[in-house]
Amino acid sequence: MNETGGKVDLAGMSEIDRLILEPARLAVLSLLHVIESADFTFLMNQTGLTWGNLSAHMSKLQEAGYVAVEKSFKGKRLNTMQRLTPSGRTAFRSYAERMRAFFSSIQD
Repeated sequence: MNETGGKVDLAGMSEIDRLILEPARLAVLSLLHVIESADFTFLMNQTGLTWGNLSAHMSKLQEAGYVAVEKSFKGKRLNTMQRLTPSGRTAFRSYAERMRAFFSSIQD
């Protein structure tokens, strides 16, 4: 029960996507949700993650089908761009809706 006597919606929490729940991946998906695509350096700078840490999280998001990665060259340098896939966008929206519902159930 919350402070006003209403029931807290804990059942919805069991359906939260744990892949997105991790703070670093949530930060990456939040960024990619509001921009079309981003290169690896931009994501590193915005999230404060190290190259290796961001790379590990991006691999998990890519394996889940949430992020698509395109590699190309800018001159002689490799440029890696990430973007949300349609299923990644759907998963992020679903996550946000479930979290909103949970937090609204515990409002006083």
